[in-house]
Amino acid sequence: MRHEIREFADVDVLAAAAASFVAERARRAVATTGRFHFAVSGGRTPWKMFADLVSRDVPWEQTVIYQVDERVAPADDPERSLTHLREVFATVDPLIEQMPVNDDDINAAAQRYGALLPARLDLVHLGLGPDGHTASLVPGDPVLDVTDRLVAITGLYQGRRRMTLTYQALIRADQLLWLVTGSDKREPLSLLLGGDASIPAGRVEASHSLIMTDQAAA
Repeated sequence: MRHEIREFADVDVLAAAAASFVAERARRAVATTGRFHFAVSGGRTPWKMFADLVSRDVPWEQTVIYQVDERVAPADDPERSLTHLREVFATVDPLIEQMPVNDDDINAAAQRYGALLPARLDLVHLGLGPDGHTASLVPGDPVLDVTDRLVAITGLYQGRRRMTLTYQALIRADQLLWLVTGSDKREPLSLLLGGDASIPAGRVEASHSLIMTDQAAA
């Protein structure tokens, strides 16, 4: 997969550019289909983008936000990505389709979440870990080889199991937006750009891919 890459001086400039890109994609999607289907990854990297995005001209009433991944943790746990999503988007109130990580049958819950995903996702935001993971597709986990489900459950990673979109779901993206920051991302970013399938991120496929990075990562 080919990637377009844009480099920015620092995280603040990157976040503003990313928010502008998301807002433009949202307006285009709603003008074309009446809905903007946007999947977002966990972690702290996108927080500044989200904070900027709420002040942009976005058709929020026609926006549906899906989770790319989520920790299996109690609903009020500060490590839950949903906690921050609800806080940052509270003033604009898009529809957030939360991953049901607290269901008793977690595998059945993952299957249900996969069933509600649209046939195409207008935009999927991804991050990149120092170990080359993206979403919660982590090195050595059996989830990397799941081909019959759109959503699956990982083993333990940094003390938590995760619910994550699989490669079969990510390929539904019309556009990927990677946010990659920090000097610890230099090596995995180089591998990603080289199409190295030895890291989980290197196995992602989609129609179009844009990587926004700061100078530290680049």
